[in-house]
Amino acid sequence: MSVSVLSPTRALGGVSGLLQVVSLLGLVLLLLKAAQLYLRRQWLLKALRQFPSPPSHWFYGHKKEFQKESELPPLLERVEKYPKACVRWLWGTKALVLVYDPDYMKVFLGRSDPKPHRTYKYLAPWIGTGLLLLEGQKWFQHRRMLTPAFRYDILKAYVGIMADSVRVMLDKWEELVSQDSHLEIFGHVSLMTLDTIMKCAFSHQGSVQMDRSSQSYIQAIRDLSHLIVSRLRNAFHQNDLIYRLTPEGRWNHRACQLTHQHTDAVIKERKAHLQKEGELEKVRSRRHLDFLDILLLARMENGSSLSDEDLRAEVDTFMFEGHDTTASGISWILYALASHPEHQQRCREEIQSLLGDGASITWDHLDQMRYTTMCIKEAMRLYPPVPFIGRELSKPITFPDGRSLPAGILVSLSFYGLHHNPNVWPNPEVFDPTRFSPGSTQHSYAFLPFSGGSRNCIGKQFAMNELKVAVALTLLRFELSPDPSRVPVPTPIMVLRSKNGIHLQLRKLSDPGGDKDKL
Repeated sequence: MSVSVLSPTRALGGVSGLLQVVSLLGLVLLLLKAAQLYLRRQWLLKALRQFPSPPSHWFYGHKKEFQKESELPPLLERVEKYPKACVRWLWGTKALVLVYDPDYMKVFLGRSDPKPHRTYKYLAPWIGTGLLLLEGQKWFQHRRMLTPAFRYDILKAYVGIMADSVRVMLDKWEELVSQDSHLEIFGHVSLMTLDTIMKCAFSHQGSVQMDRSSQSYIQAIRDLSHLIVSRLRNAFHQNDLIYRLTPEGRWNHRACQLTHQHTDAVIKERKAHLQKEGELEKVRSRRHLDFLDILLLARMENGSSLSDEDLRAEVDTFMFEGHDTTASGISWILYALASHPEHQQRCREEIQSLLGDGASITWDHLDQMRYTTMCIKEAMRLYPPVPFIGRELSKPITFPDGRSLPAGILVSLSFYGLHHNPNVWPNPEVFDPTRFSPGSTQHSYAFLPFSGGSRNCIGKQFAMNELKVAVALTLLRFELSPDPSRVPVPTPIMVLRSKNGIHLQLRKLSDPGGDKDKL
């Protein structure tokens, strides 16, 4: 009897003791974590003491400062106030150094520091581990393998394809502005650049600009860009398991699936074509191969050299980088020219003298567009397509002015800040194409629209050609002016976008001479 009465009491005592042990263990772990975070913050404060910044909150850092409509105005205030570089606290135990000085850029881009894994890992479910995310020897192997796809003699043949894609877009614009002269251009330009990259790099047949599924892909890219930036700013979304359970995490997964369906279809289509009798031999006999053929043949000739995963990662990476950054560049260039009609007209006159009615545009014409190229570069100075890139120091670094940083520090190379730095570019907000006139001198790392060093943009010449073709043919067809009721708000969302779109007013030119009929 006594045992049966005491057993529940003993059991309750055992449970109570276990709970006390668990609580004590939890408290110890909590204190250890707090101590770890405290020591991390103290280490950062010491490591970053040579680099000033505005006062920050001990917990949420500079979050309030960058919660405005766009984070670029606060950045430019810092560029003016703190020469060369400053610190941005993301939260209490995470900070990065913002760099916007050409001497500092040269030091960083001359090294081989990796991209910060904690930041760039969020791109991996979307674009895989391709050229953008690869590091070390594997990056070098892939870069060397893909470089032949961007040789000048290959790029020459692409000029006509680019022109055809631009004309399809301009024909659509003619139809649209016949009803309303106001047009949001970023979406149209994105479809056009996707059409171009599909035809040039992936041997795609047909017009992406007329395909509804391509519009879904463009929207998925836009969604993923916003979701990744949003995740980086949310401390509670850093854990993968927690993020997958949120509405944003599920949305991210669906968008990744949609982009993969698009790239898988491209790969499948090209594989099927190569498997037709005689097609593989024809491709192999070519003097030069396009981007996708290089990837497929590298794998087909040596099964271990390029896995299916590597293949799709490179296609996903270049599909995104090859169209989205170029779309940003073209859209902002057209906006800059719309905002400066005197420069727009001078470009038009130069293009008319070279191309006449624009029925034919060739590689040789591109080098002769001197003033237009100056305007393109000045627009990319004001609106760099890729506003920043990240690095994580693999070893200590010392700068020309004597300041230094230890290994492990996160760095943001701000090309937007560099291009708007008044110590580098006098009157940086003024649109002045003469900055790039022949004979002008500037620091070799003062203008970095395609990054710099060994990891610069592999497709920069491809992109530059496409920018020139798009600007030339557009100015021959339309006069551009800004929409005063919808001024774009630049914002960095992977690439430089506008928070409210890029809206222009278009007037069709009735003839190459420049007489206009408002539609």
